[in-house]
Amino acid sequence: MRIDATGLHYRELNQQIRTAVEAGETAFELDNVCGHRYIGCGLDAPVDIRIHGIPGNDLASFMSGPRVWCSQNAQDAIANTMSDGLVVVPGHAGDVLGYSMRGGSVYVRGNGGYRIGIHMKSFEGREPVIIIGGRVRDYCGEYLAGGKIVVLGLDLPETEPIVGRYTATGMHGGAMYIRGEVAEDRIRKGVSLAQVGDDERPSLRELLNPYCDVFGLSVDEVLSAPFTRITAHTTRPYGQLYAY
Repeated sequence: MRIDATGLHYRELNQQIRTAVEAGETAFELDNVCGHRYIGCGLDAPVDIRIHGIPGNDLASFMSGPRVWCSQNAQDAIANTMSDGLVVVPGHAGDVLGYSMRGGSVYVRGNGGYRIGIHMKSFEGREPVIIIGGRVRDYCGEYLAGGKIVVLGLDLPETEPIVGRYTATGMHGGAMYIRGEVAEDRIRKGVSLAQVGDDERPSLRELLNPYCDVFGLSVDEVLSAPFTRITAHTTRPYGQLYAY
């Protein structure tokens, strides 16, 4: 089903999608999208949504099952509390991507903004995955409780750090994988940095295979560089602040 979003309020666009899904539609082409919010919000059917243009905030929020394909950049709060499904962004993504995400995958070819993966967690056997092809800004992995975040730093100038400041602040679960080295001043206390060894590379390859397939990258080339793993020391990093 093709929908022209020109002149449509975001509520009207989303209602058209929801009504069509209830009628059995499984594939959508959305033309002329320009800042329309909440696309895919709350949908729990195995549908494909292809977006031509730039979607607005909360793309795929509370979503469980659909696959969303963007044509270029996307704005803030992608996959907010998403339970399952796939979001593909061939350009750059904004801030707070994957907030409280509980399952599914988000693949971004370009850069990500601030607070990527905040409060992300595993839920009922699901494990959320975020893979960013470029760099991320401050507070990536803040309060991370589960799932995996991978930041590849592809196509970056040598002087630009892959991760911003305060990375993994309050992290108490899950894991982050950064392609290359991570400076000690980028992370907060309570987490460990370690180089990914040969025994862990097969599982990292398994994570990266579908990402590389989507964007036409060589997984061998991506894995040719060393990776740094970030994990938490404890499940209660701030326990002493609230209990004695």
